[in-house]
Amino acid sequence: MDKEIIKPKTLPGFMELLPDEQILFNEMKQKIQNSYEKFGFLPLDTPIIESADILLAKAGGETEKQIYRFMKGENDLALRFDLTVPLAKYVTEYYQNLSFPFRRYQIGKVYRGEKAQRGRFREFYQCDIDIIGDGELSIINDAELPSVIYNTFKELGFDKFTICINNRKLLNGLFESCNLKNQSADILRAIDKIDKIGKESVINEIKKLGIEENKINLIMKFISINTTVEDTIKEIQKLNIQNETFASGLSELQELVKYIKIFGVPEENFKIDLTIARGLDYYTGTVYETFLDEYRFLGSVCSGGRYENLAEYYTDKKLPGVGISIGLSRLFFQLTYNNIIKPNKKSTADVLVISMVEDLSKPAEIATILRNNGIKTQIYVEKAKIKKQFKYANSLEIPYVIVLGEDEIKNGTVSLKNMETGEQQELTIEKLIQIAPSLLG
Repeated sequence: MDKEIIKPKTLPGFMELLPDEQILFNEMKQKIQNSYEKFGFLPLDTPIIESADILLAKAGGETEKQIYRFMKGENDLALRFDLTVPLAKYVTEYYQNLSFPFRRYQIGKVYRGEKAQRGRFREFYQCDIDIIGDGELSIINDAELPSVIYNTFKELGFDKFTICINNRKLLNGLFESCNLKNQSADILRAIDKIDKIGKESVINEIKKLGIEENKINLIMKFISINTTVEDTIKEIQKLNIQNETFASGLSELQELVKYIKIFGVPEENFKIDLTIARGLDYYTGTVYETFLDEYRFLGSVCSGGRYENLAEYYTDKKLPGVGISIGLSRLFFQLTYNNIIKPNKKSTADVLVISMVEDLSKPAEIATILRNNGIKTQIYVEKAKIKKQFKYANSLEIPYVIVLGEDEIKNGTVSLKNMETGEQQELTIEKLIQIAPSLLG
């Protein structure tokens, strides 16, 4: 009986890449990691699988529906749906071993069983950084994160991007001053749609909540302030809103702006955006959204904010924090799908060693010497004509080929061919190692 051939297929919502795409993806991931480490963030890698009660401690609504949950024996398990809940567990569990403020980064896969659609995945990479305080955490930490965002996106090759900042205390204080605290979540949901539905539609949605016109006018006047950083603060002050929460938010925003500049973020790369209302039940102070100016249609490419109690479900200790996250899989997909970035390398090797003799001892020896000297080297070991070996090098766009024949082996040299220019030169292995840094960049 013939065996059944199973047609290979990848589940929807799971990203698989061809090697040239994977090289580009890995380069992006490495640049983000290098940027995070430049600011002294420590690496962390928590398990993908956790006890369901740990992950579900705070979950509810849509989040709970999207969690991948399963039984293994008597164990109720789940796949992590973000990197923040595992961080809360980690900080609580290892509290005695950590130095605070605890600065960590984590780059890893998370899982959400949502409807798979273009650019939205069920398995995807998050690149997170967080600063966790023990009892308290200076607002200056909030000001340093835009500097991390700025450096990261510069490293990724972008110049025109805007880090939008706001403070939830301003919005909360505004609602308190209007006696609208109980309706604040509904108002914020309407404000959050302003880019999609426009100002007039937002006003109509707020009217449906039964709110007086003068209060709607004040809210719209507040969120419509859109000018330079300094002038925005002046316009906020002119509103003369007498509320303690509002005053605290304004003070924090002023401190934030002062230190963002000191941390080296140019004013053309950040602004105050009073419409940002993310994280309704989570963020308590500073909030961030980052947009690529020329590709605003991609949406926010990096977001986050301040929260006052990271691990409230696991400990009585107050652990305030501030963090940001880049959804790398979604960002990579959007950038490649829209031809904003393109793969430009098909191989990780800089040199391919090919042989015109049957005995591969010398080619293998030379490949080993090159690797030991930091040169990324591949050796072609299959029996094939020289033309086929060169074709292989071309197909992978390997920039240099070393050819070894009987003459080269006898003379103690190698023949180095530049595959782009066709230039060929005979060198000793010592000379090759000497000039390799300038050849390979």
